[in-house]
Amino acid sequence: MPRLSLSRRLIAIGGVGFLSLWIALIASYYVVNGLSRTASSPPPRQIAAIASLLKGEPPARWPLLIDAINSPILDASLSGSDAPPDDTTDLWNDAEYGVYREALGDSLLSIRLLKPERRRVHGLRIFRGIVNPVQFRIRLSADRVLVLETKTPFIVNWFGLPAGLGAGLIGTLFGLLALVALHREIRPLTRLAAAVDRIDPTGAPVELPRLRGAAPETRALVNAFERLQGRLHAIVRARLALIGGIQHDVRTFATRLRLRLESIPDEAAREKAAAEINDMIELLDNALLAGRAGVGTLGEELLDLVPLLAAEIADRCAAGAPVTFVPLPPETALVIGDRLALRRIFANLIDNAVKYGGGAHLVLTVEGAWLQLVIDDPGPGIPPEQRDVILEPFVRLETSRARKTGGAGLGLAVARSLTEAHGGRLQIDQAPGGGARVVVRLPLFQA
Repeated sequence: MPRLSLSRRLIAIGGVGFLSLWIALIASYYVVNGLSRTASSPPPRQIAAIASLLKGEPPARWPLLIDAINSPILDASLSGSDAPPDDTTDLWNDAEYGVYREALGDSLLSIRLLKPERRRVHGLRIFRGIVNPVQFRIRLSADRVLVLETKTPFIVNWFGLPAGLGAGLIGTLFGLLALVALHREIRPLTRLAAAVDRIDPTGAPVELPRLRGAAPETRALVNAFERLQGRLHAIVRARLALIGGIQHDVRTFATRLRLRLESIPDEAAREKAAAEINDMIELLDNALLAGRAGVGTLGEELLDLVPLLAAEIADRCAAGAPVTFVPLPPETALVIGDRLALRRIFANLIDNAVKYGGGAHLVLTVEGAWLQLVIDDPGPGIPPEQRDVILEPFVRLETSRARKTGGAGLGLAVARSLTEAHGGRLQIDQAPGGGARVVVRLPLFQA
C-alpha cells in the first residue's frame, strides 16, 4: 500500500463518500421511477392490450394511437412487411418469451433481438440505452404490422448494465480500501494516546509505539512526543540537581553561621538567630525531599514506624512540647519507604500540631492493609472550607501568625506530597475535642 500522507488519505475517504452518495442518488432514482432491466421486456398483458386496442379502432386512428403508445420505454410503429430485420437473433423458442406467445396467440409474428447498430437513436454511443433491444412484430390486419421495440431511458455501460451497478462496485471497492486505510491510521493513534497517558515526568521513560507504514504526520507526532518526554525528564532532573546543589551550599553557610553564633553575647539574640537558621535548613530539607518525591527517587527499605515516631516524639518532649503517643507492638507497623521522607512527614505534622494547636496526641493503628496515624491537637481546628486549600504550597491558615510562629506554608504540602509518593493519603478532619485532626494512611507491608 503506498505511503500517502494523512491529508491525501482523508481526501480519498471524502471522495469515496461523495461517490457513495452519487450511487445512492442513482439507485433511488431507479427505485422511485420503477426502472430496472425488466424495462427491456414489457409485461405481456401490456403488449396484448396495445394490440387489442389498435385492432378495435379504425385504421385511420392508428397513427394517433401509435403516438400515444410511444414512451421512453417502448417505441411503436406500423409496418407493411411481415419479414423481420436481417442480422437479428430469433427469440421465438426462448423459454423466457413464451408468455408473449401465450398472451398474443397467432397475432404474434416474431420476437427478435436487434443489433445495436439498427437503433434509430443518434448521439454518443454510451448514451444509446440498452445495447440489444427486443422487437415484437404483431399483425393488426392483412397489410399492417405493429412493431414494438423496447428502450431503456437510463444510462447503461458497454455491457448493457446500468451505469450505477459498475459505479457501485467501484465505490464499494474504494470504500473498503478507505476503511482499511482509516483503520491503519486510527489504530496507531489509539496506541500512541494510551502510551502518552502513561508518561510520568517523575518516573521511568515510557516506550512509545514504533509506527511502521504510518503516515508521515503520524510518525512526526510520535517523534514529537518522544522529544517532549525527554525534555520533561531532563527538566525534572535539572530541577532536582539544582535544589540539591543549593541545599548543599546553604547548609555549608548555615554551619558557618552556627559557629559564629557562639560569639553573640546576648543569649536571646543568639537563640533567635539559631532558630532562624534551623528554619532555613528545614525549608531546604522540605524542598529537597519534595523534589525527590516529584522525580520518584525516594529510597525504599523496610521500616518500622514505631521507632521513627518514638524518636521524633522524644525530641519534642525533650524540648518541653506536649506530645503523647499510643504506639503499636514492635514489628507490626512495617512499611516500605524512605527513612528521611517518613521522618519529615511526622516532623512536619507534629510541629504544626504543637505550633498551631498547642499540643499533639498521636495514635497508630492498623486498618486492613493500611497503617493509620492520627494526630489530634486541642487547638481551634481548621474550617472545612480551608482543609483542602491549606494542603497547597505556601498557603497558611492565618498570614498574621507568620510573625509569631514562622514558616513558609510548606509543611503540610510537603507532608502530603511525600505521603502520596509512598502510595498513601493525607486527610484533614476535626478532632473529637474540636481541634484539628490529621490522618495519614500508608500501605502496610505484607510479607
